[in-house]
Amino acid sequence: MLTLWDLLPKAFRPRQETPVVTRAVAPAAPRRIKPRAIVAAAPVATPGRPGASAARPGREKKSDSMQDRYNAVARDLLAQYGIKVRRWRTSMSGVAWEVRYRDGSRARFIESPRPKGPMSVAVFLHEIGHHAIGFNVYRPRCLEEYHAWAWALAAMERYGLNITNSVRRRMHRSLHYAIGKASRRGLQKLPPELAPYRAPWVG
Repeated sequence: MLTLWDLLPKAFRPRQETPVVTRAVAPAAPRRIKPRAIVAAAPVATPGRPGASAARPGREKKSDSMQDRYNAVARDLLAQYGIKVRRWRTSMSGVAWEVRYRDGSRARFIESPRPKGPMSVAVFLHEIGHHAIGFNVYRPRCLEEYHAWAWALAAMERYGLNITNSVRRRMHRSLHYAIGKASRRGLQKLPPELAPYRAPWVG
């Protein structure tokens, strides 16, 4: 059935708006931020600052000074006897040898630990001592070992280096071993210098 509305031209009809449907969005819950633990940084110790750890005065300088002395001793003796270090060892052991050429010249070599303390400098000086006293000058070989050690300790005293009980124990054990090795090879008479080293080290 036609109505007056249907008879009206479209141009004269009232405009109808299309409804817009919106969704109700609940407001977002506030984000909960976990409290972070605040760690206070430890104060950096600076000279003159209250609370700074007190370092021992002159400790580093003393250490540097001792190493300088060891280096000076090594340079002095290597130059004095014309010795070349073939290799610095990481262990407390060493060896000394020389090479003689047809023209009469010779080259001297050692391997030893780098002098950094009483023990390492003692082993270093022991190897230098073999060149200082000469090879095959003392017989048997255990007597040469004794004189190389005696030279090393005398050099430590001459340069004002500390001869510790560990160094003396190392010397005793080394000579005790050399005596035993010589005895197994048929040593008939022990040199009197080595008599104190016949027994094992006690202490």
